[in-house]
Amino acid sequence: MKLAINEATCMKNSTLMEDLYLAEANDYDFIELRIDMLREYLKTGSLGELAEFFKTHHLKPAGFNSIEDINFSTPEKWQAIEEDLRFVCEVKAAIGGEVLVVVPTISDVEYSEEEVFKDSVTVLNKILAYTDKLKLKIAFEPIGSQNCCVRSLEEAHRITKAVNHSNVGLIVDAFNLYLFDGWQDIDYLEKITPEEIFCYHIDDSDNLPLELLDHAHRLFPGNGVIPLKAISDKLKSIGYDGACSLELFNPSYWQMNARDVFRLGAEKTKEFL
Repeated sequence: MKLAINEATCMKNSTLMEDLYLAEANDYDFIELRIDMLREYLKTGSLGELAEFFKTHHLKPAGFNSIEDINFSTPEKWQAIEEDLRFVCEVKAAIGGEVLVVVPTISDVEYSEEEVFKDSVTVLNKILAYTDKLKLKIAFEPIGSQNCCVRSLEEAHRITKAVNHSNVGLIVDAFNLYLFDGWQDIDYLEKITPEEIFCYHIDDSDNLPLELLDHAHRLFPGNGVIPLKAISDKLKSIGYDGACSLELFNPSYWQMNARDVFRLGAEKTKEFL
């Protein structure tokens, strides 16, 4: 697997350019670029400068994270999604990057499984209409939070299989799937081909009851209770050799020096590659 990092890990204590140089200095292979941090960077920087960085350094863009709340959109919400899609496609054309992460809707409204299935298939096909011409892969990420409409790997897989397009696949996020059910069925990964997995988000968790966990409880790999060795070994056994991306939203890490976070993140993640 390839060593990668998601910009969320230092989103409050670094900038896009600082992230690029820190990732390069710590031997990361890929970086997942946050859409909001790209927009902030472009207030003073240019896509040409970004393209030149990636052309002249080992580090490459894994893709873009993320477009959220894609299900059951109002016309106004869909307009905002379209704006994000146009922006990502413009950046992709300039600097590269293979994957766009899209996230199902978190809402207090309850939908049936079939309603979620039909809407998800429809909206993923609509997103493909924007991205497929650029060969940009769409990575659908189930979110383990209680009020997300797609929480499990099995449900997300059923949806992406129904779309039946080589550029639509999955994110396997260790924390999200632990948040769903504590990873009761790691063997389900055997039902997914490695080509269907577009990124592996690696993150550990505080030892708390699932109902008390939130994304702020994500920890460096190996510092918590998620069976990351078993998950990583299973991914290796099915032939997955793509990006293993550190994605943390822990406020205490945002208080650290970003240099230390990137260094520790690389050391901790490499143990599972």
